[in-house]
Amino acid sequence: MDDHQQPVIKTNGPDSSSPSFADLQYQSGFHNHFSSEALPGALPYGQSSPLLCPYGLYAEQISGTSFTSPRKLNHRTWLYRVKPSVTHEPFKPLEPSHRKLVSEFTDSNSSTTPTQLRWKPVDIPETPTDFVEGLYTVCGAGSSFLRHGFAIHMYTANKSMDNCAFCNADGDFLIVPQTGRLWITTECGKLQVSPGEIAVLPQGFRFAVDLPDGPSRGYVAEVFGTHFQLPDLGPIGANGLAAPRDFLVPIAWFEDSYCPGYIITQKFGGELFTAKQEFSPFNVVAWHGNYAPYKYDLTTFCPFNTVLFDHGDPSINTVLTAPTDKPGVALLDFVIFPPRWLVAEHTFRPPYYHRNCMSEFMGLIYGGYEAKADGFLPGGASLHSCMTPHGPDTKTYEATIARGNEAGPSRISDTLAFMFESCLIPRICPWALESPFIDSDYYQCWIGLRSHFTRDGASAKEGDIQNGEKED
Repeated sequence: MDDHQQPVIKTNGPDSSSPSFADLQYQSGFHNHFSSEALPGALPYGQSSPLLCPYGLYAEQISGTSFTSPRKLNHRTWLYRVKPSVTHEPFKPLEPSHRKLVSEFTDSNSSTTPTQLRWKPVDIPETPTDFVEGLYTVCGAGSSFLRHGFAIHMYTANKSMDNCAFCNADGDFLIVPQTGRLWITTECGKLQVSPGEIAVLPQGFRFAVDLPDGPSRGYVAEVFGTHFQLPDLGPIGANGLAAPRDFLVPIAWFEDSYCPGYIITQKFGGELFTAKQEFSPFNVVAWHGNYAPYKYDLTTFCPFNTVLFDHGDPSINTVLTAPTDKPGVALLDFVIFPPRWLVAEHTFRPPYYHRNCMSEFMGLIYGGYEAKADGFLPGGASLHSCMTPHGPDTKTYEATIARGNEAGPSRISDTLAFMFESCLIPRICPWALESPFIDSDYYQCWIGLRSHFTRDGASAKEGDIQNGEKED
């Protein structure tokens, strides 16, 4: 799409008491080459790095891929700013250090278990805690130093980031808020992200998170060495799942003010460093490129489902994928389970029991999950690692087969669950295993599954089988 012909999408912003986030406008598209200027004529014409930029601005490029990456994979953006981002004091280790962020997973800082794990929702902290302070790693694999791997974090926060910004040098953040809106200011502009939406903040961008609703809680997936992209549709064809037009990118917005003691916190190798500067990093007056933060409303996802019998793999619900070099094998998939109709005939409709060479971390944004009648709560999480068996709990199984083959179409509604799925085996952080919110009784949701086996091939009748054995 031409640089100067991007569609602008206007959305309903918060109340007029916060004019900087009211009536936000966005550009539409996924990894398009965008352009935006907050002042007319701020974008240089015909070149990216002129000797003198309009308005006396500095030209600065941010590259999300190597310079020589193939054109279809090359991500970079030119920023035109009041002062360049290099203007800061030396970085120093954060004091006191943040001890619950990991980006290189080894046996010294994490461990493995094939046991099914589940966590209850974590309480919002009582002491003032911003997004960065409330961010903690649950599990992951690989290394940000080796540019291959992922980390899964969660966050709980109750205050906005004040006179400070965060920068992740390790990888891309995919943020899934579960409670409370996020007002995210980035170098490319502003995003309002509500529960039911997601935001992707690419590696290297500086951003700040405000909490207009107070307490906030959510999930974060981080990928090292690659970026999220839309999955191929294969035999589905040209349409369906997540449409490129529904991804929204901010328009240029800037502040040019003296900010004494402004702190840039940078995550680098899983450790946090801080540097002081005297100005806001959000001083970008114009920008153009295909490397930018974006948001997506999960209600715009167009799910596909079976129309006769059985049902497809959960990968049919993939919103975004971070691929590996092996075709069809993902470093991390982001998959959702939205409201939809179930119509399959003679079919066990909930997710089937299975073991998977991939590892699955699940979260719940609102409502209930179709495979778990009890215990899996909004704000909670579960982890089923490589080849660990899992599936519907006892209540769900018994209720499903009790309806029999004559069950008509039914609609799953008032629910939104998601899954981060990876080909790598995750290592789990000690604070996650020792958390008071871990559900130590999770395994019991399957213990009640009894044998329905009959030698004559007919369905077992209620009372025929007790404690897994057929009565004489």
